[in-house]
Amino acid sequence: MTSDPLRLAGAAAALLLWLALCLAIAWVRRRAARAEKGEAGALLIAHASQTGFAAGIAQRTAEALRDAGVPVRLAPLGKVDAAMLGESRQALFVVSTTGEGDAPDEASRFVRGAMAAPGGLAHLDYALLALGDRSYDHYCGFGHALDHWLRESGARPATDLIEVDNGDPAGLRQWQERLRLFGADADAADWLPPRYGAWRLAARTHLNPGSPGGEVHLIRLDPPAGEAPLWSAGAIAEIYPGPFAHAAEGDHAHRAYSIASLPADGAVELVVRLMHDPEGRPGLGSGWLCRTALAGEPIALRLRDNPAFAAPDPDRPMILIGNGTGIAGLRAHLKARPFGSENWLIFGERHAATDSLFADELIHWTRSGHLARLDRAFSRDDPARPYVQHLIAHRADAVRDWVANGAAIYVCGSLEGMAAGVDAALTDILGREALETLTDETRYRRDVY
Repeated sequence: MTSDPLRLAGAAAALLLWLALCLAIAWVRRRAARAEKGEAGALLIAHASQTGFAAGIAQRTAEALRDAGVPVRLAPLGKVDAAMLGESRQALFVVSTTGEGDAPDEASRFVRGAMAAPGGLAHLDYALLALGDRSYDHYCGFGHALDHWLRESGARPATDLIEVDNGDPAGLRQWQERLRLFGADADAADWLPPRYGAWRLAARTHLNPGSPGGEVHLIRLDPPAGEAPLWSAGAIAEIYPGPFAHAAEGDHAHRAYSIASLPADGAVELVVRLMHDPEGRPGLGSGWLCRTALAGEPIALRLRDNPAFAAPDPDRPMILIGNGTGIAGLRAHLKARPFGSENWLIFGERHAATDSLFADELIHWTRSGHLARLDRAFSRDDPARPYVQHLIAHRADAVRDWVANGAAIYVCGSLEGMAAGVDAALTDILGREALETLTDETRYRRDVY
């Protein structure tokens, strides 16, 4: 019985295809192994960022070293583990502090794991840049905590910890100079912060007339003539509170605000509460935007991405939680959500009669189905003083169902009171371990201040 020539040819072709596939898999594995080996010997740059600023500085740090031929490995601190530290001989840490000395959310896994006890890091030389805000009592608190842990673990500081207050260029310049100890070019040009653009104050709308809780204004800023800047939901506007001509010299005095609009709206919109100091004087940033700046006046503004509050996958359900001016960041995300997405807003303010911010818009979204659920708490209208955390607790079953169906939880608003209360309520409903897992999976994100 003779073999069919076509059948033999087909078998030979299948064999060749199988051999080619095996060779391709082996080549990919060898390449991955070489890359992993190269990364293991690279200088580790780890960042912990709450609003994206630390991540941006870490990226510039990596670029400066790569330009000098130094192999680097860039990673969020939450992705760093004992094995990665164990195979690194040099490391740079760029970390911010949130609230009163707390670690950024993206660093929570590292804090729970590696920092739970001293490690064996006698082989590690490091430098640390701590970003913070001197207006808080525990200035650069997490940076100092991380530095203490590294020293306690036996790591050797190549230079003293460097603090940077509100992006102060002098502190960043000092960090850039210290990079020479790790191989960066000594003649590299100084890093310059992004330039301010001359935006224009197009409109200022008082959103809560008659409210006893302080004026809240919607500030609309038109881009510089001939420009069409782009940004994403979650992004931040940095404003210099003063005449545009003075912006460069007072760069470190900027104020950051969550953006409440999208590029399709044609302008940056901010939701700003007029603040006052103990003597009753308007706050530096809010006073400038809500009181001093005139219509049509140039406003020094620059845009900054905020990866820690970036949008989830469009198909993922979203629970948005906030209070007061935190509606800004939540509103931008709702505007960015596609038609047919599942969205639930839980929001708190003082009085329904005066503080129903963007009420018409929210009602429209509810009627159109863009908001599957809308729950609002007005604490001064009820003797029980309900806040958003109480709404969450009362809707525990629905929260569990949404999370089980893959929902992401985004929180925007005041750090004191609201953020801690929401965290406690979610912990009661989901459990601390589950909430930590959501954080690690970037399904629990916060933009709180």
